[in-house]
Amino acid sequence: MLARRASAFARSFATVVDNAGVKVAAVDNGQPTTAVTFLVKAGSRYEPKPGVAHTLKNFAFKSTAKRSALGTVRESELYGGVLSASLSREYLALTSEFLRGDESFFVDLMSSFLTSGKFHRHEFQEYVIPVVEAESTAASQNPATHALELAHSLAFRSGLGSSLFASPHSRVSLDDVKEFAARAFSKGNIAVLGTGIDSAALTQLVEKALAGVSVGGVAVESKPSTYFGGETRVESHGGPETVFIGFGAAGPADPALAILSAHLSPQPSVKWSQGLSPISAALPQGTSVQPVLMSYSDATLFGLLVQGSSAEGVKEAAKVATKALKASTGLKGDALKMAVAKAKFAAASSLDGRDGIFGALSTKVFANSDASIESTLASIDKVDAAAFSKVCTFSFSFFAEVAEPHVVCRCDHERQAHVCCCWECASITVRR
Repeated sequence: MLARRASAFARSFATVVDNAGVKVAAVDNGQPTTAVTFLVKAGSRYEPKPGVAHTLKNFAFKSTAKRSALGTVRESELYGGVLSASLSREYLALTSEFLRGDESFFVDLMSSFLTSGKFHRHEFQEYVIPVVEAESTAASQNPATHALELAHSLAFRSGLGSSLFASPHSRVSLDDVKEFAARAFSKGNIAVLGTGIDSAALTQLVEKALAGVSVGGVAVESKPSTYFGGETRVESHGGPETVFIGFGAAGPADPALAILSAHLSPQPSVKWSQGLSPISAALPQGTSVQPVLMSYSDATLFGLLVQGSSAEGVKEAAKVATKALKASTGLKGDALKMAVAKAKFAAASSLDGRDGIFGALSTKVFANSDASIESTLASIDKVDAAAFSKVCTFSFSFFAEVAEPHVVCRCDHERQAHVCCCWECASITVRR
């Protein structure tokens, strides 16, 4: 029934590949505003040197052949638009949100960065580098972000294991950024996503705007992802105690992992209730567990992020989370049906907002795969008890863990300053 109700929405998607190779996907549900995102294969997995992708991201909306950085800001504000840039491990996303009818200006504005970015040295030194340093510092001081960065590094090492943030020890030059941009900003590496705009109209604007972009050139490269796994401990100051327990695998995400995430999530369906998650009832007070499912074009990372105000509480919560994760292999009957329903609702409701739509499209538009909600719901429906158990058992055999301490233990094991991050004390087994 949910799939039938979503069919009209799914059919409104259209993916177009023009003669030059740029992929365009748009959905128009009649909303009063429009958003357009230029998605470029310039994420951290493709960078030739650590920190280059992060630096390039912060060059967005600076001076181009058509307008200065100040001119970009002033003209955008005259139209009432909002500009933003974000970086993932695979893509650099340049987004503009504006009133209907202003799409010609904003498509031209964003494309000018790809076709004629100036990369001035004074902007690099005065605007870009300070922001890069501030973002890297903020990320290092956020235990959850730091734990996920470490998890990717352990899981995949290079490629997807490359950090989203420039290290204070890495030296990125202006020439490094220019060379990376010259390789990444070619038509085969670009896709354009839109909401609140007709696909044909967006295609025409993109074709005109990207006329000056090279068709081929030297493509960005990244080796196919390989999962390694491992364990690490780092000393940290400030923020909640944090542990990440996870595993990964090469290849796209299996629908069973979405079901596993829904099953383990402590988030209740009814406000102020405890919920029926196997984790909820046993969690110590002052702790939280959040399922994390991160899908990429050729790999997946799944895990549980455990946080709390005390070391003892986090260790106990980690035990609860690990026990629930292991027990999930036997999920069946009504419990499995409930988890399937929650996973389908999460997938469908994510498309209510623009971020969800762009997130769903970004992983599929370059692969020319079906991005409709119907296909997603159908893939979740096909998972039975045997298939779910098989995926969980196989994934758990590649178990990996990342801990970001402050986890203080009373033991005889080697200590890092006053901090010991000892998994023997936490009673969690690590297998590689």
